[in-house]
Amino acid sequence: MSLKIKVCGMRDLDNMLDLIKLPIDYMGLIFYEKSKRYISTIDAHFIKSLQGVKKIGVFVNSSEQEILNQINNFGLEGIQLHGHESPAFCQQIKLHDMLVIKAFGIDENFDWQSLKSYESAVDYFLFDTKSVNHGGTGTQFDWTLLLNYPLDKPYFLSGGLSADNIESAIQIPDNRLYGLDLNSKFEFKSGIKNIELLEKTLKIIRNEQIPS
Repeated sequence: MSLKIKVCGMRDLDNMLDLIKLPIDYMGLIFYEKSKRYISTIDAHFIKSLQGVKKIGVFVNSSEQEILNQINNFGLEGIQLHGHESPAFCQQIKLHDMLVIKAFGIDENFDWQSLKSYESAVDYFLFDTKSVNHGGTGTQFDWTLLLNYPLDKPYFLSGGLSADNIESAIQIPDNRLYGLDLNSKFEFKSGIKNIELLEKTLKIIRNEQIPS
């Protein structure tokens, strides 16, 4: 199975139009006001009309109603939860015919057993570098910690993925690795992606020959 690709933190309309021409699967939109990539000023109707990529809304400790409002406004097809959302809350969001990704910050002290209660409540996990800011560090965690992951639930890998370490990422010997979450290392500035760099990186991921 080829890895799915999610590009997160989009907030510029022209940049989005360029992005969806690439062979990616998911586009992440951040609805966390403290994020540098918060999309409060974006034209929701424009984004709702975009086709060809699944739109994933990223939330941190938002209420169910807040999430439902943005699902309707932006035409979201999936929700990524980065806060302290409970398994019951995740399950409730799933009832709205939403793909649900639950993110966890990983470090050497992470309790992998805590994931068991979420296993039936989400579609995927996302493993990011642990941060008080709920992600967005641009740094890589120790991927050998994934050896401690005890469940069968597939997951996205996040946290500092870049053109320099992407080959190592795709060689992680774990068939539960479902997708890669690309963000800050592929930007000119916060929320503006380097489309050329993404295109070259996608060719590496797809094992295509890059012309010299």
